[in-house]
Amino acid sequence: MRFSTVALAAALVCLGLNARGQNNRRGDFDAGKNIEIFFNIYRGVNTQYVDSVDNKKLIETAAAKMLSSLDPYTEYFNEEQMKEFRVHTTGRYGGVGAIVRKDSDADYVRIAEPYKNSPADRAGLRAGDLVAAIDGVSMKGVVVDSVSSHMKGIPGSSFTMTVRDRVTGKERDVQIKRERIKIPAVSYAGFINDTIGYVALESFSDDCAMDVRRHIMEMKNTGRLKGLILDLRGNGGGLLMEAVALTGLFVPKGTEVVSIKGRVKSENAVYKTTNDPIDTHMPLVVMVNSGSASSSEIVAGALQDLDRAVIYGTRTFGKGLVQSTIGVGYGSYIKLTTAKYYIPSGRCIQAVDYSHRNEDGSVGHIPDSLMKEFKTLSGRTVRDGGGITPDVIVKPEYANKFALALMAYGYIDDYAIDYYTARRDASFDPLAFKLTDSDYADFCRFIEGKELKYTSATQMELNKLKSIAEKEDYQERLRPLIEQMEEVVKTDKKRDLELYKDEIVEYLESAITANYAYAWGRAQRAVAQDPTIADAASCLQKMPF
Repeated sequence: MRFSTVALAAALVCLGLNARGQNNRRGDFDAGKNIEIFFNIYRGVNTQYVDSVDNKKLIETAAAKMLSSLDPYTEYFNEEQMKEFRVHTTGRYGGVGAIVRKDSDADYVRIAEPYKNSPADRAGLRAGDLVAAIDGVSMKGVVVDSVSSHMKGIPGSSFTMTVRDRVTGKERDVQIKRERIKIPAVSYAGFINDTIGYVALESFSDDCAMDVRRHIMEMKNTGRLKGLILDLRGNGGGLLMEAVALTGLFVPKGTEVVSIKGRVKSENAVYKTTNDPIDTHMPLVVMVNSGSASSSEIVAGALQDLDRAVIYGTRTFGKGLVQSTIGVGYGSYIKLTTAKYYIPSGRCIQAVDYSHRNEDGSVGHIPDSLMKEFKTLSGRTVRDGGGITPDVIVKPEYANKFALALMAYGYIDDYAIDYYTARRDASFDPLAFKLTDSDYADFCRFIEGKELKYTSATQMELNKLKSIAEKEDYQERLRPLIEQMEEVVKTDKKRDLELYKDEIVEYLESAITANYAYAWGRAQRAVAQDPTIADAASCLQKMPF
C-alpha cells in the first residue's frame, strides 16, 4: 500500500515538473495545485477509508473519468485493454479464428462463427459447438472474454479444446495450433451485374487498401468492369494511412487527401497519396450512412471534394478528431485527441456539437447558421457542420425495436445455430435459401416463454408525451386518451412476431446463411437483396462529372 502511494506521488511530481517546463507560470501554479489536491484525495482514501481499496481500480476510474470529460474519444487503456485496442486497429491477433458467444441454453460458451480456412475451421469446429474445456480445464460457467483469452496466444503454440456437440451431446478433443489471425476487412467483393463491381469494406485495418486493390484488379482483369460501388456503410474507421492509401486507388499520385491540425503545431501534417492509382476515371459511387465514421469520412469526403465520386446514402457520423496513443507506463496508454481532420476543400469532418447526437450517436440537426460553405475542385458547394452530406440522400433504413431485441438477446443466433446443427450436411445456396412458414412457426415456438424486454419506438414517444403533458398540466385531461394509446402499443410478443415477420425472417435467413457459407456468403446474400445497392448502381450512369 505504501509503495503504491509513494509511486503515485513520484509520478505526480514528474507530471508537475513537465507541466512547469511547458506552461507559463500561472498555468504551472494551477497544474501543481490541482495535482496536489488530487494526490491528497488519493492519500486520504488510501489510508483512512473504512475498507481496504483496490489501488489499481481507484486510479483507473479516476483516469477514465478525467479523460471522459474532454471528449467521447479520449480514453485510458490498461495493458489488457490495449491488447484489444491493437486487435481492433490492426485486425490481427494470435488465435484460432473464431467468434465465440455465450450460449443462452447452456452453461458454456459456444463457437458462433469460425472464419473460413482459419485454424478453427480446419480443425473441424462448427457453429454451435460448445467449448467444454481447454487443455483439460473446464470452461463451464466461464465468461466469454475469459474463454476467448484462453483461445488466444502466441502464434505456433498448440492447445487441446474439448467441444460438445449441441445435437448429440457427445464430446470430442480437438488439437488446434494458433496462428496469426487477420480479420478480413473486405466482407464481400464481386460483380452485381455484368459491368458494375462492388466492394464492401468493414474497417480500415492493416493492409485493407491493398486488399481492396486486389479485389478491384481481379474484376478489372475480366475486362468487364465499367463502374464501381465502394460500400463504407457501418465502417467506423481505423488507420489514417489506410484511408489515404484507399483514396489513392482512384486519384492521381501526389493528391492531397487530408491534413491534420492541432495545438502542437510541429505535429500538423498534410497527407498525400504515394502510390499509382488503379483508375482515375472509372465511375465511382461511395455508399455511406450514420455508421460511417473517421477514416470512412476521410475517404468519402476527399473523393467528394475532388469530384471523383458520387456519395450516396445518409449523413455520416461526424468524427473528425485525431487520436494519438501515448504511453503512461506499465503497458498502459491514453488515447488522446490531439488534432482535427481537414479534407481537401478545407472542411472539418467533426460535428460542431458533441452533446446533441441522434440515438445512434451520429450528427443531430445542425442549424444552417452553424454551417460554412466550401467548394469542391470543380466549384460545387459543400458544407461542414459534422460528417459528410451525400450527393444523393436516401431515406435511412428503419429497424424496429422488437426485431433488434430478438437480435440483442441472442435468440436469432440461437435459432440459427439450432437450424444449422440439425441440417448441417444439407446442400446450401446462399442466394436461393428461403425460410419456410413452418420454419418460422418453429422459431415462434422456440422463443415462447423466453425473456424479452423491449420498448417500441411508439412507446418511447408516448412516454415523452406523458412527460410533456405532466409538465404542462394536461395529464388529467389527456389520461383517458393516453391509456387508450398505451393499450394499443403495449408489448405483445405474439402480435409482434406476426407484425414484423418479414424483417425477422430476413435476420434469421442471414444468420443461418453465415453458419453454412461463412461471413462472405452472408454478405453475398445481403448484397443481392439490398435495393439501395441496385439504386446506387444506377447512379453510376448519372455521374455529374
